Amino acid sequence: MASRDRRRPNVLFVLTDDQGAWAMGCAGNDEIRSPNLDRLAREGVRFDSFFCTSPVCSPARASILTGRIPSQHGVLDFLHFRPRGSGDESPVPTDSIAFLDGMTTYAELLGHLGYDTCLSGKWHLGDGLTPRAGFRTWNPMPYGASNYYGAPVVEDGTLSTHEGSYASEVFTDNALRFLEGQAATEKPFCLAVHFTAPHRPWGREHHPADLWDDYHTNCPFTSVPDTDEPLPVGFYATPVDPDVRRQNLAGYFAAIEAMDRNLGRLLGWLDEHRLRENTLVVFMSDNGMNMGHHGLYGKGNATWPQNMFDTSVKVPCLIRRPGHVPAGLVNTDLLSQYDWLPTLLDYLDASGRVPGGLPGRSFAPLLSGRGTGERDRVYVFDEYGPVRMIRSHEWKLVWRYPAGPHELYNVADDPQERENLFSRAGHTERIRTLRRELDDWFASYVDPQFDGSKLPVTGRGQRDHATKADAFAYRYPWVE
Repeated sequence: MASRDRRRPNVLFVLTDDQGAWAMGCAGNDEIRSPNLDRLAREGVRFDSFFCTSPVCSPARASILTGRIPSQHGVLDFLHFRPRGSGDESPVPTDSIAFLDGMTTYAELLGHLGYDTCLSGKWHLGDGLTPRAGFRTWNPMPYGASNYYGAPVVEDGTLSTHEGSYASEVFTDNALRFLEGQAATEKPFCLAVHFTAPHRPWGREHHPADLWDDYHTNCPFTSVPDTDEPLPVGFYATPVDPDVRRQNLAGYFAAIEAMDRNLGRLLGWLDEHRLRENTLVVFMSDNGMNMGHHGLYGKGNATWPQNMFDTSVKVPCLIRRPGHVPAGLVNTDLLSQYDWLPTLLDYLDASGRVPGGLPGRSFAPLLSGRGTGERDRVYVFDEYGPVRMIRSHEWKLVWRYPAGPHELYNVADDPQERENLFSRAGHTERIRTLRRELDDWFASYVDPQFDGSKLPVTGRGQRDHATKADAFAYRYPWVE
C-alpha cells in the first residue's frame, strides 16, 4: 500500500491492564524484556510523571475515554456483578448496563472528524455486545478479567472464544484484521487495542510456557521489593506467601513480554505499510501496580483503606510519531489521563470540539517539542471514592473523607513514601494549603450525584449506576 498524505494522522492507542510505570525496560527495569516499548521510548517521548485518574480499572478506563474524572462519569469502582440475592460471584453479563451512555468519548469525536474507529480487547464498562463509545468496529473482551487462553471476545455481535489461543494474540489478530481493511480507504483510522496483560492470573498454564519458565527459573527479580517489604502502618492487606511471589512475578513479567511481542506486530504493520510517520502511537496503562512494593500485590484496592501510593497511581505513557514527535525525550511534567482527550483533539487541530467542563488540559505542545507555558501544572489529582490525592513534584497529600486516616509525604526526599508526615510538627500550614487546593479543584468538576467523597466506595466493586442505593454493596473482609 502506498504511503498516504492525510490531513490528520492515524491514531493507534494501546492500553495495558495493571502495568506499573516501573514495569518496562525503558523505565530502568533491566529484568523485564520489552524491546518494543523500549523502541517507542527511543523513537518518541516517555512521560515519567503520568498518573491515572483512579487506581483501579473501570474508573480509569472511563476517564481515558471521556476526559471526565470518576466523580463526573459515575464509574467509581471496578464493575463487579453478582446475582441479586446471591453470595456467589458471577461474570458481568454482556447485556448489562451501558454506563457511559450520553457521555462524549474521544472515539466518538474522532468519528465526527472522519476517522474509522475500532476497539479490540478489554472493555469492562458494562454492555459489551453492542458497539459503544464511538467505536464502529467492535471486538471487545467485555469482562473485567479472563483466562489468557480461550478469552471471550465479541465478534459480529456474538460472544465467542478462541480455544487454545492466547488473549494478547487474539486481540492483535482482530486489530490487524481491522488495519488490513484500511488499505481500501483513504479515511484515517483510530485503533484502540486494550490488552488484558499483565492482569492476573499469573499461573504457568495461563502464559507461554517458554516465557514463564525462563522468568521463573532464571530471573532474580531484584527489580521489585522482596516479601519482607513492610506493610505501611494503618493499612490492611492480604499477605502473599513467599513461595507464591516467584510464581506471581514470573506470570506478570511473562504477560508483559508476550504483550510486547504483539505490540511489535502492530508496529511492524505500520512499518510495512509506510505509515510510521503518519500514525500517532500512544501507549498507556489503566492504573499502576504493586508487585511487592509497600508489601502489597495489587493496586489502589490492594489495601483497606484504599491507597494512593505512587506505585498504584503512576502509569507508563509513551507517545511516538517519527518526524513529528521528538525522539528519545523523557518528560517529567505532572500529567494525567484526564489530559488525554483534550491533548488528542488539540493535536488533531480540533480543540474546539472538546466538551466543556472537563478538568484536563492539553499537553499537545510537548508532542511538537514546545513547552506548555502557562499550562504547566503545579498539582495532579486522583480519586478512589472517598480517598483523594493532590500531588506536586515535592509533596503529596492523601485525604480520606470524612475522617481519615490522612497522609502527607515529601515525595521529593522520600519517593518510596515510607514516612507519613501528616501528624509531624511543622506541617500544619502546608496541609491546610494543599487541602484547600484539593477541595477547590474537585468542587470545580464534581457532578454532585456522582461525588465519590460521599459514596460508600470500598474497593470491592460497583454493580449499578452510582445513583442507585445498593450500587456499592461490598465491604472488605477485614471489616466484616
